[in-house]
Amino acid sequence: MDNIKQIAAKNMIELRKAAGMTQLELAERLNYSDKAISKWERGESLPDIAVLKQIADLFHVTIDYLISPEHTSPAQERTVYAGRELRNRRIIMGISTLLVWLVATMVFVVLNVLPNTAGARNWMAFLYAIPASMIVLLVFNSIWFNPRHNFAIVSVLMWSVLVCIHISILLLGFSMPIIYVLGIPGQAIILLWSGLKLRK
Repeated sequence: MDNIKQIAAKNMIELRKAAGMTQLELAERLNYSDKAISKWERGESLPDIAVLKQIADLFHVTIDYLISPEHTSPAQERTVYAGRELRNRRIIMGISTLLVWLVATMVFVVLNVLPNTAGARNWMAFLYAIPASMIVLLVFNSIWFNPRHNFAIVSVLMWSVLVCIHISILLLGFSMPIIYVLGIPGQAIILLWSGLKLRK
C-alpha cells in the first residue's frame, strides 16, 4: 500500500507540474485543502477512489495511470483513449446500421410466413433498408464523425429513395423513369452544399 502511495504521489506531482498548477490551485479545483494535496504528494496518504477519479479526469488520464509506476505519457494516454473512443463509436454505428437490416430481414421472413403475403414483392423490405441505413449513418456521422462527409451519405440517401419510389411504382404496373430527373437538381444542391461546408 505504501508503494502505491509513493507511486500515486510521484504521478500527481508530475501531472500537476506539467499542467503548471500549484498545490493550492489543484486543491481549489478538487475542493480540498492544500494540506491534503501536500499529504498526498508526500505519499503520507492516498485519496479515496472518487477523488482519484476526479484527479484522473482533471489531467485527462486514467486512474490506472495515477497508480502505475510505468506508463505512457499523458499525451500518449489521451491518444489511446481517443483511439478507443473512435473504435467504440464505429462499432456502435455499425451495430445500429445492422439493426436496420435485421428489421428488414424480420419483415421479409414474416411476410413470407404469413398466409396470403408470400410473394415476389417481399424482397422490397431489403430495398427500403438502404435509405433507412443511410439515415442512421447520417445521424451518427453528424454527431460523432466528420460532417463534411454528410453530402456523400445524403447523395446515396436521395438516389436510393428515388429507386425505392420507382420500383414501387413499377410493381403497381406503372413506369415512371422520369422520376430520376428529380435527382439532378437534388444532386446539384447537395454538391453546392458540400462546397459551402468545405469552405466554411
